[in-house]
Amino acid sequence: MNPLYIKIIETVVVFVLYMVLRGTLYKVIEKTLSKKLIINARGVIIKRAMNFILLLLSISVITLIWGVNQADLAVFVGSVLAVVGVALVAQWSLLSNVTSGIIIFFNHNVKIGDSIVIMEAKDYIIEGKVTNIGLFFTTLQTVEMEEISLPNNIFINKSIRKKEK
Repeated sequence: MNPLYIKIIETVVVFVLYMVLRGTLYKVIEKTLSKKLIINARGVIIKRAMNFILLLLSISVITLIWGVNQADLAVFVGSVLAVVGVALVAQWSLLSNVTSGIIIFFNHNVKIGDSIVIMEAKDYIIEGKVTNIGLFFTTLQTVEMEEISLPNNIFINKSIRKKEK
């Protein structure tokens, strides 16, 4: 069989795998959205981030199939990651909040509508109802009807107690 046909078939297989993995990932995200009662706009952001990662991975595999030298690809990817890494050092807290937001989305037991108590220190606690879980911030409404926005990286690192309804 002609080597060109083999490369085309391998490329089609990678594309099909990309589509199947993306569809499966979207279903998992939709299930998580409905189970945790999270706003649909948040799911769109998570889908875009996951799709971008999956797309970069697929493009890397396709470039290897079509004969791009692995060393050249590694140098290119390393250079891009170095530039992105330097750029993100200045925005480290933003990256930390986004990562924490994704962790909260998939693995945290707190959902919108829950009444919680965040134990900041011995004499200082934050008590309220979760009104929004965004990509950067989690918003609480206190008993005094004040709105408190906590960065997700702080929210994920504190001790949280759910109050009985």
